[in-house]
Amino acid sequence: MRGLAFALVMTGAFYAPAVADTVAVHITNFTFNPGQITIKAGTTVTWTNDDDIPHSIIEKVHRFHSPPLDTGDTYSMTFKDPGEMDYFYGFHAMMQGKIIVTQ
Repeated sequence: MRGLAFALVMTGAFYAPAVADTVAVHITNFTFNPGQITIKAGTTVTWTNDDDIPHSIIEKVHRFHSPPLDTGDTYSMTFKDPGEMDYFYGFHAMMQGKIIVTQ
């Protein structure tokens, strides 16, 4: 068995499992940073509230909606289907973001 393990290592037959990409968006000074991201399908986006008041993330046609995020709280969403999604924070109209999901 030891020889088989050595042969597998030498031929590169051991592969690390695929890990989905994660992209970070920070809520800072009443903005989403970055404001627009382009990601591949299967990517997880994690928002972190760095402001000192609660914020939430609401997708324009309500495909997702986070709970209120206090300072330091995070919200994650995995995007499986290609398309474009605009999101915002309802109490502050200037807080807008966009996600473009590609194949």
